[in-house]
Amino acid sequence: MINTIVWILQVISAIIFLYSGICKSIFPEMKLITLGQTGVKGLHPAFIKFIGISEIAGSVGLILPTAVNILPWLAPLSALCLSLIMPFAAVIHYKKNEPRNVVTNVILFVVCVLIAFCRIRL
Repeated sequence: MINTIVWILQVISAIIFLYSGICKSIFPEMKLITLGQTGVKGLHPAFIKFIGISEIAGSVGLILPTAVNILPWLAPLSALCLSLIMPFAAVIHYKKNEPRNVVTNVILFVVCVLIAFCRIRL
């Protein structure tokens, strides 16, 4: 039962980070802002792309290692790495007075830490 719940959380998180990463990898800053990704405002385009590629890699890391049972320790590592960027994102959105985005960042942080903890224990 716990394993199923963790898998659901992994898939949902992977989809969220994959979407965000693809958007950051292909769209310019202004398009991202219109899509609601306001945290990129003022960042260098190369840094935005780096964040996007990192989110794509993290989303793959959430699913693939556990699914194929090759280097399964990469899944909790990916979850921890993704959780590390959430406090920074939350601070940026807090400074921009975007409470909805702050809540989203906090939820993603908690979910990623939970995934990491559960995958290490399982």
